[in-house]
Amino acid sequence: MKLLEHQGKQLLAGTGIAIPKGRVATTADDAAAAAVAIGGRVVLKSQIASGKRGKSGGILFADDPETARTAAAGLLGSEIGGHRVGEVLVEQGVGIETELYAAVLNDPGSKGPLVLFSTSGGMDIEETGAREPGLIRSLPVDIRKGLTAESVRTLIGETGWPDRVDDELVSTLLALYRLYRSLEADLVEVNPLVVTGAGDVLALDAKISLDPGALVRHAELSAEFTTSATDRGTELEERGKELGLQFIELDGSVGILANGAGLTMTTLDAVHHFGGRPANFLEIGGDAYTKATPALRLVLDNPRVRSLLVNFCGAFARTDVMTEGVVNALEELRPDLPVFFSIHGTGEAEAIQLVSDRLGDKPYDRMDDAVRAAVQAAQGKAAGE
Repeated sequence: MKLLEHQGKQLLAGTGIAIPKGRVATTADDAAAAAVAIGGRVVLKSQIASGKRGKSGGILFADDPETARTAAAGLLGSEIGGHRVGEVLVEQGVGIETELYAAVLNDPGSKGPLVLFSTSGGMDIEETGAREPGLIRSLPVDIRKGLTAESVRTLIGETGWPDRVDDELVSTLLALYRLYRSLEADLVEVNPLVVTGAGDVLALDAKISLDPGALVRHAELSAEFTTSATDRGTELEERGKELGLQFIELDGSVGILANGAGLTMTTLDAVHHFGGRPANFLEIGGDAYTKATPALRLVLDNPRVRSLLVNFCGAFARTDVMTEGVVNALEELRPDLPVFFSIHGTGEAEAIQLVSDRLGDKPYDRMDDAVRAAVQAAQGKAAGE
């Protein structure tokens, strides 16, 4: 469950981490009043459980209350990354000297917490890490021993960061780790963690992801945190929930229909392996094949989808039964994009014949070939637009 920025900042402030002065507004008048109370230049930040709000127009600046009112009126009710903006955080403007990055997260590799720190913070940290992985330093933590100030100093020192703010940075990273542990969180991230011209360290953003299964052990979290829109997905994800489908919207262009969570995850990994980006996670195994038409409509309603990959592998579940549901859906919806099949397991001969007879198509003998073709088609269609 992802918390909104202002909720995460409340938790950060409770650990002693400095945050800018701010107020949450749900109307344009509220935003103007908040700007008056804060004084000076303010920033209005859409409160949605999505990243890269700045690039999507979800963060605006205002020099006076009337400008703040106008900016809030434009943001409230708008849709950003599939999320409807219901509230904005009006926050004091900060004179930034340097943007840093700090996070604590669950690390599958070390099977424990991992502390990350970089002197190259900002909204493009993912691209920075992919382009120059050495800019992000990591520190696996032995959960039995915990995080020490000495190890944090070593981590910061690896980046060549100046000594003058070491104490405050060390305290901040230790506080992030304590919060991560106390909440049993999946992720506690501050990006950017900024140093002002006066040398103060402030958390300008907060991204906290909680394990829903652990919430019963955390009575200190108010009802606002556990029942607000923070765990709501995009519009398509909410439609998926209503249909009883396991659907997660992603940022790629290859639409995916597969059976079984394991095979679906493998399909996503294969799309990445061949240079593509999946548009969704959607598992339609079990009785979900009976919802093939609304499931396919869900995938196709994502405007980023440029090709469709259908990957079925059956043992107890018959692939011909699942395939018939998808073929019926394709005949009904008639999508204007290329479709690629990989079908193996129980009933595959009948399923392959079904695709050939009714769609005039031939499934690929190897999953990798189907994935590669879907990736190339998505990239080719995108390049041609």
